Amino acid sequence: MIKEIAIDGLHIHDIASFYEEINRVFMSDEDWKIGNSLDAFNDLLYGGFGAMKDCEKVRFVWKNVERIQEALGYKATKAYYEDKLQQGALFNKEYFREKLIALENGIGETYFEMLKSIVAAHKNIDLVLV
Repeated sequence: MIKEIAIDGLHIHDIASFYEEINRVFMSDEDWKIGNSLDAFNDLLYGGFGAMKDCEKVRFVWKNVERIQEALGYKATKAYYEDKLQQGALFNKEYFREKLIALENGIGETYFEMLKSIVAAHKNIDLVLV
């Protein structure tokens, strides 16, 4: 049986609100929330808790996807990389510097594209963009 889970781009205005929407949809039955990170999002998609608990196949629908794409596009991604570079030794600065340069040169992934890549790596999830 395939479970359908949907997020709505009308609720997403930036990276933080993406994770608010993910927590609203996926974690409503849990007493904790995932953090605002790509790693946490990836971990969520492995299942075992929240809306993905006991799911073998998932149809993940992104409604109003143009809003998500815009909110998590170039501007948000650039700010994300710049923030990582400002945070000192917590992150691999060279990695994020290279990612920022690629983005600025038009060859790097946006945050939206990174999220899609993460979902695509989970073969039990069908991503539907509407």
